[in-house]
Amino acid sequence: MSEQSFSNANKGSETVNGSAASFVSHKRFYDDANFPKGFKRSGDFTSKEAELLELHGYAMKNLAEGKTRPCTADEAQFVEVIKGNIAPSSLLEQIWLKYRKLALGKPFYAVVGTVHLPATKPEVEPEAVFDVDVEDDVQDEPEPEDKE
Repeated sequence: MSEQSFSNANKGSETVNGSAASFVSHKRFYDDANFPKGFKRSGDFTSKEAELLELHGYAMKNLAEGKTRPCTADEAQFVEVIKGNIAPSSLLEQIWLKYRKLALGKPFYAVVGTVHLPATKPEVEPEAVFDVDVEDDVQDEPEPEDKE
């Protein structure tokens, strides 16, 4: 996508959350680790959700991680939603929460219907300590000799 068409697409969706200066991002957001075919082709997002996530994803990610401070009331509200203090009310807040839920791990459904959840770290059982004296098991009796 050319720089001009990206800026034109960005202008059209900046007012989604109420303020033209909210969630400004200068490059598209992609998550190739969790969505290798892109947000649109993953089947988890609508076309509109995928476009908004690509356009504003970096700004939302930086706000969620605390790398940038909120500049507008919409961004401050977004941070409060991420912290869990208030319920999501805007479309961008809902999209980001949906993205985070899906990025944390999608369950894998096998053909037979069993659910395979993402692997977790196995618990390590403590090794059993045996207090056994080897000499007690050995008997001092002589072995019987063969009689021929």
